[in-house]
Amino acid sequence: MPLPLDTHLKIGIQTIHRRTEPATGPWLPRIDELVELVELVDRQGYDSLWVGDHISFAIPILDPLLQLAQAAVASRRLLLGTNVYLLPLRHAGPVAKQVSTLDHLTEGRLIFGVGVGGEFPKEYQLAGVPIGERGARLSDGIRALRKLWTGETVAHDGAFYPFPALSMQPPARQPGGPPIWCGGRSPGALKRTGRLADGWMSYVVTPEMYCESLTAIAAAAEAANRPLSRFGTGHLLFTRLDDTYEKALDAATETLSVRYAMDFRKAAQRYAGLGPAARIAERIREFHAAGVRHLVLDLVGPYEQRDQQIERVAAEVLPLLKDLMA
Repeated sequence: MPLPLDTHLKIGIQTIHRRTEPATGPWLPRIDELVELVELVDRQGYDSLWVGDHISFAIPILDPLLQLAQAAVASRRLLLGTNVYLLPLRHAGPVAKQVSTLDHLTEGRLIFGVGVGGEFPKEYQLAGVPIGERGARLSDGIRALRKLWTGETVAHDGAFYPFPALSMQPPARQPGGPPIWCGGRSPGALKRTGRLADGWMSYVVTPEMYCESLTAIAAAAEAANRPLSRFGTGHLLFTRLDDTYEKALDAATETLSVRYAMDFRKAAQRYAGLGPAARIAERIREFHAAGVRHLVLDLVGPYEQRDQQIERVAAEVLPLLKDLMA
């Protein structure tokens, strides 16, 4: 059973808000700075804006739901998404209320991407959640969210987030709530996606791995006897536009090695889109052929060059992909 995919390619930006102070100084984002970034992404013609999530990370990062609430005011057009929200770190009940509210504040322009994380185990210690329960908590949380978003009187007997018959009002803006896209590359994550999710969001996979994963997701949906009328497919691509591949690789390696507290050079070589515009466009085409319909660019490199990268990619790469885009 093939997954029902969108026709056209959409391209968005994932961002960690930039800093203007020296790297050794305090990180003090300004309201205008954050708004200007969203307006820039909108003005350059991208389709969406995505933010990541951690409560303890190697670099400064803001809460994703609060960022998107602000972004919804700065842009009335962009699709907004979490990529991905680490739901097991929180109780599903209050999250259901927050995300339902955000669905209203975005006027239904929200995709709720969720995942388990695990690269930074101390986050789970901070939240008081056993890291070994994160997969089961995510599955139970998704089921609880879907019930609460209906606005109807519902009860839930899940292992982690049980609640008696009650209603959460108002219901979410989108019928049934915002689409839930699952992240993750493990066999268990792909099975969960097929059983429970409205879409899949990947990162650090090759186009070949992506295609194989979609086959596994489709098989899981069929095994669960779950018909799908539509399925969203996303991929986060670390991207650096530069005059040469080597210069782009150096910039990407430096940024990602700091972000993930490890040597990221080999991973950047295998998974990222790097170099001149034509080379990046070809990489995006490979992912589109594998089934990606929402390509999310994480424009890596020095933070002070973020705006320039957003503008250059829009001017140099997007025109090469017009035949794939709506």
